[in-house]
Amino acid sequence: MPNHIHLIWQIQDGYKQGLIQMRFLKFTAQQMKFRLIDTKDERLSWFLTNAKDRKYQFWERNALSVDLWTPEVFMQKLDYIHNNPLQDKWQLAKLPDKYRYSSARFYETETDEFGFVKHHSGG
Repeated sequence: MPNHIHLIWQIQDGYKQGLIQMRFLKFTAQQMKFRLIDTKDERLSWFLTNAKDRKYQFWERNALSVDLWTPEVFMQKLDYIHNNPLQDKWQLAKLPDKYRYSSARFYETETDEFGFVKHHSGG
């Protein structure tokens, strides 16, 4: 989507969800900032903020997290993620596996273009 992402991830034992999420958001924000600076992209100014602890804000504070406790909830969320780019307000693809940044293609062809997509355990 042009303004957000959806992820399903499994946190390994010994790690806390809040810390992993914070590190992911910080790392990706830094990478976006560095890319925009390196390419002298004027869109960097879109992310300027008046916050006391940062100059730029890439992610919303309090990102939504949903625990996927049952296989049914997991499948509901995976289906939502795969179909989200097809919504009228986005119109990013005609079919889930045609959206470039979707894991739907992986589930159709077993091809992992990203290098980290895994099948869910189903349990």
